Amino acid sequence: MDNFQDMFYLFISDIIVMLHFGFVLYVIFGGFLLFKWPKSIWVHIPAVIWGSVVEIFNITCPLTILENLFRYQAGTGTYEADFIGKYILPIMYPDGLTREIQLILGLTAIIGNSLVYYFVFRKRKATS
Repeated sequence: MDNFQDMFYLFISDIIVMLHFGFVLYVIFGGFLLFKWPKSIWVHIPAVIWGSVVEIFNITCPLTILENLFRYQAGTGTYEADFIGKYILPIMYPDGLTREIQLILGLTAIIGNSLVYYFVFRKRKATS
């Protein structure tokens, strides 16, 4: 990385990785926000559906495409071992991630969040 433009592209790719990671966390844990903000279900359900579809059908997420595009523009071509590359990317793209694990992750997101929704709405109904 020898110029400002390369650093800028790498910075943008790191921002996208952080947004992507935030989205993954939201898909996994966002159902718990319903205890405080029940109307957030209208944002969370599409997020869970998208996250699960990406895993189950092995679709490349558009955010991954953007990450790679900006890394390529930065001249790195692959992920580097900065904070993002060392700590965040291995969580999102672990070695040994198989098709079967992707299916399990997608189904776990659907089932896990369905259970959270059940308990949230059961609690709301009991307090009404």
